[in-house]
Amino acid sequence: MPEGPELHLASHFVNEACRGLVFGGCVEKSSVSRNPEVPFESSAYHISASARGKELRLTLSPLPGAQPPQEPLALIFRFGMSGSFQLAPADALPPHAHLRFYTAPPAPRLALCFVDIRRFGHWDPGGKWQPGRGPCVLLEYEQFRENVLRNLSDKAFDRPICEALLDQRFFNGIGNYLRAEILYRLRIPPFEKARTVLEALQHHRPSPEMTLSQKIRAKLQNPDLLELCHSVPKEVVQLGGKGYGPEHGEEDFAAFRAWLRCYGMPGMSSLRDRHGRTIWFQGDPGPLAPKGGKSRKKKSQETQLRPKEKLEDLPPPNKAPSRTPRARRHLPKKTAIQQPEGTSLQQDLKAPTVPEKGRRKGKQATTEHLGPWKNKADNPSKGSGRTSAS
Repeated sequence: MPEGPELHLASHFVNEACRGLVFGGCVEKSSVSRNPEVPFESSAYHISASARGKELRLTLSPLPGAQPPQEPLALIFRFGMSGSFQLAPADALPPHAHLRFYTAPPAPRLALCFVDIRRFGHWDPGGKWQPGRGPCVLLEYEQFRENVLRNLSDKAFDRPICEALLDQRFFNGIGNYLRAEILYRLRIPPFEKARTVLEALQHHRPSPEMTLSQKIRAKLQNPDLLELCHSVPKEVVQLGGKGYGPEHGEEDFAAFRAWLRCYGMPGMSSLRDRHGRTIWFQGDPGPLAPKGGKSRKKKSQETQLRPKEKLEDLPPPNKAPSRTPRARRHLPKKTAIQQPEGTSLQQDLKAPTVPEKGRRKGKQATTEHLGPWKNKADNPSKGSGRTSAS
């Protein structure tokens, strides 16, 4: 699912795409979406966006003299597994555009669309960040660091560090691919106890005799885990682009694939954590590794591939999966490893449940909370591409 960097890139895209545009009329929701209606109508308004962790706030601001008189309205979006924003001609809406904001006449009409293939995304007209989420790892680093170190007595830190990193109360914006990359760089076993890893940081203070430039150099050369929770997402943002979209997607995604060092890479091992999420790592998994869990290793023949070929070519995520009987006959049978991964309240709050097509009445399927690929068992070679932030 989209993580902090993707939400940040999405807010940047909205601000760039909507700069100078005047929107008008009602906000239109698709008939199949289960999300709430948006009670907003204005003859002329602007749209702006900001991001915090795994949430994005869209603000609709009426212009002076717009009718009917209306206060600004803020919407909070959580992207689920496949959410993104796109700007498209009003007469050529992209598939799965479940919320549409139309520009005002007389210029050729455009629509800012919230596109969500799998419909696990959610919007809330309340406009307030979801309670319980911690400070953003990207934009609120000092508050984020203090929040973690102040609460190390919380039972969340009794868990393996790979599981604690997904707890959005403390690591708002960190997801599956980011946790793998952060732990790999520090050579921290993913199933080491979180408190053991983090307690040492409480007493880590630079020498008062060091100059400011020496402190900065030391931090860059030897970052700790909390510093990497801030700097590694920033690296993804600095890759630029709009994410993996239909126009610029392959170029953008190739840069992301080349950036990866651990997540889904050849030679790396993987295990399922307590919530069914796959963690990629190298070396010893750590003392809290699940009993009976079998480590899977990326096939060795892939190690000779060039950086951009390390993952199989992935189809754009905006293309809906085929649901025809003929297509289904050619799908591989699900194994225990391929089953959708579980979630927890801390990993992503308000995770919706939706009926799974083809199951007996009364059974429900929980949302999958994967990394940047919407695939099975977090295996990039068996799924579709990185979720677009465009």
